[in-house]
Amino acid sequence: MIEERPFHSTSIDQTFKSLETSLHGLSAEEVAKRKIQYGKNVIAEEKVSKIKLFVRQFNNVLIYILFAASLISLSIGEWTDFFVINFIILFNGLIGFWQEIKAENSIAALKKLTESKNNVVRDGQLGLISSSELVPGDLIVFHEGEIVTSDVRLVDGRGLMVDESSLTGESMPVMKDHTATVAESALAYEMSNMLLAGTVIVRGTGKGIVVKTGNQTYFAKIAEKSKEASPQTPLIRALSFFAKRYVVLLIILFTFVGIIGFFQGRSVLDLSYVLLVSLVSAVPEGLPIVMTLVMVVGAVLLSKKQALVRYLPSVETLGSATVIASDKTGTITEGKLIVKEHYGDDVEKLKLIAALCNDSDRGTGDPLEVALAGWVTDYDQLRLQFPRKWTYAFDTRQLLMATANKTDSAEQLFVKGAYESLRKRASNQQNLEKLDAEFDLLVSRGLRVLAFGIGPFASEDPDLWKLQIVGLVGFFDPAKKGVKEAVTSAKKAGIRVLMITGDHPMTARAVAHEVGIWNEGDLVLSGKELETLSDENLLEACKKTTVFARIIPEHKYRIVKLLQGVGDIVAVTGDGVNDIPALKAADIGISMGGGTEAAKSASKMVITDNNLRIITEAIRNARVISDNIRKVIYYLISTSTQEIILISLSIFGSLPLPLSAIQILWINIVTDGVLDKTFALIKEEGDVMSRKPMKPERQFFNMSQIGRILYFGLIMGVLTFFLYVYLLDIYSFEVVSTIIFTSVVVSQWANGVQAQKELEPFFKNIRSSFTINPLILVGFAVGVSLQCIAIYLLPRIFHTVPLTIEQWIFPAICFLIAFFAVELRKWASHWLMVLKNKP
Repeated sequence: MIEERPFHSTSIDQTFKSLETSLHGLSAEEVAKRKIQYGKNVIAEEKVSKIKLFVRQFNNVLIYILFAASLISLSIGEWTDFFVINFIILFNGLIGFWQEIKAENSIAALKKLTESKNNVVRDGQLGLISSSELVPGDLIVFHEGEIVTSDVRLVDGRGLMVDESSLTGESMPVMKDHTATVAESALAYEMSNMLLAGTVIVRGTGKGIVVKTGNQTYFAKIAEKSKEASPQTPLIRALSFFAKRYVVLLIILFTFVGIIGFFQGRSVLDLSYVLLVSLVSAVPEGLPIVMTLVMVVGAVLLSKKQALVRYLPSVETLGSATVIASDKTGTITEGKLIVKEHYGDDVEKLKLIAALCNDSDRGTGDPLEVALAGWVTDYDQLRLQFPRKWTYAFDTRQLLMATANKTDSAEQLFVKGAYESLRKRASNQQNLEKLDAEFDLLVSRGLRVLAFGIGPFASEDPDLWKLQIVGLVGFFDPAKKGVKEAVTSAKKAGIRVLMITGDHPMTARAVAHEVGIWNEGDLVLSGKELETLSDENLLEACKKTTVFARIIPEHKYRIVKLLQGVGDIVAVTGDGVNDIPALKAADIGISMGGGTEAAKSASKMVITDNNLRIITEAIRNARVISDNIRKVIYYLISTSTQEIILISLSIFGSLPLPLSAIQILWINIVTDGVLDKTFALIKEEGDVMSRKPMKPERQFFNMSQIGRILYFGLIMGVLTFFLYVYLLDIYSFEVVSTIIFTSVVVSQWANGVQAQKELEPFFKNIRSSFTINPLILVGFAVGVSLQCIAIYLLPRIFHTVPLTIEQWIFPAICFLIAFFAVELRKWASHWLMVLKNKP
């Protein structure tokens, strides 16, 4: 039986012994046994039932109420109502199902990411096999450019450098050393003798033993986090918060209505119909559809801002964000190193060494060498002028690279590497004190520093070299244009911006300071420090920390969950496999267009421009979308409130119901439904980025919103009730019912026009009142046409009779009263605000 152990802290000999293998590799017979024991080297894909996806679209309190209403209509023979209500339920469910079925499976993307071939020694022979066929104990050989597809303990290596950015967030390639001694408690970025699945060989060659495959790899442990369900969006939470209380209110109301109806001597059939009409009037049937439409239109508008929405409700979530937890490399910075500073008395000689001791082919190769090639303007000419005769490839133990090139006088040695490595070979000892000071200064600025030296080529043994240190070069990953302004904009909007990265603390702080994330007095917390803190202490530290460095996926995930625990709405950006746990756990995960497919699959939004600036612009658009959803909710709930009050007062007054179920459905879905669809195109009201985010439960149903709904619902509900009572003495019931039907419709049109602006009175700025949503006039015209069709062309279906011009006066009066009632409230609120802010 193969022994399980932490192989990064295990010697090479002990690793061979534990995995019962050798330098000759496994035998074919042993491979067959291990395939049975461990299975294929793939990440298991969890199947999601489409039926389950479809059914959960109807797990909503408002849908339950509608379904109950449809059953009541069926029981009393109202077939039209039954089919209309169920069509609404089904249509809304299909929209949600279509959105979810489109989303790619995160695990499938991870599986695709690891598909490749590897060179493996089996039975003493080197052969190329599919990565899915690897088993623990296989001896695998790596070359530059290959993807690592299993966890491997190195047994040999030559100048091996690996890109681990997708796993650890480290922007620079890391050196690997098979002889390194690593502690058992080491974090992923400290395992210098290991290759982890999902990383890429950028330089050198190596040989190692496969120690973990499939679901046992470090890569797979991250993938496991992608199965976790993302938290509910603020909108869903707010609707749930509202619906639970709304249902309680309805139960109380309907119980009271039933008792009143019983004492009035109404029959069971009559009471059932009363309950049906009450239910239909209480539920804003058009709300799910119109909210979906607002989000779809919002998603289209966001796509024009280079933000692609993968999960529709995230359109609104981004507008509620209180924290942006951003990756550094590729989001805040260019993800491309440049030479930022250099030191040396002879810059031309420094550039000569940078050109000759370099393997970059103009844009490809090691990022440091690519940066040097870009820095030296005559890079190609120098390499032709001084041809290379000998190369000492980069050595992870000596921490340097050297070339011998033919010069005018003789062959000379050109060396670049770690400053300490060149320092101990320095022939110009008199300059070391000044070089030491300059090196410390460059490092303190968060730069990656290389030293450059020149000397006679007298030996191939690096221990015998005597070098003149010509100078130092500092490398930096520069911040993208517009990021600093984006951070300022986010802070103005009440959003905290955190940098969470796998990079070195000094480098992270330097970048964060440059873009305004880190300021004097802020803390920088490393992964090692984070691990020593309890949740309580870490949460306290988070209040003062703006930069988290040397962070691994578990750390980032923990930070996100803790922030959510205290009520923050967290937006997480990332582009690598290491970001997946946090992307899934976040309220909204945002991946970069240039990131891994796995990260994109785990996210709800993809930023194609890979820039934090796009995220803050998307937040502005998302806040406008949230405002429009809030306006839609006000408009439709106030409609239902007016209808509930009208119906309830009629029941309490022992009067026949003024509206039928089909009329209420027509109001809620068709006439209101035409107008409410235009809410998706309402433009920004005021500066949405100058206010702080609201808590999810209050975003759509705070006291101000509820007060506005009750204000309109009470006024217009009572008004139409008294109009109903008054008209019963003048006209036949059919005429009165038609007038009340039309009066409710037109009062909602007035309300809809006013709802385009939540705060500003209509007549305070008439021009903007019309231009904030020009489509409202089209919706208004279509609504009038549809109401005329219901009255004049389809009277039998809607239980109406044609109205005379004289009878249209009553709906016209209702329109004016509704319009000016809202206008009066807005002016009152405006002047109260002016008085409140007056010094």
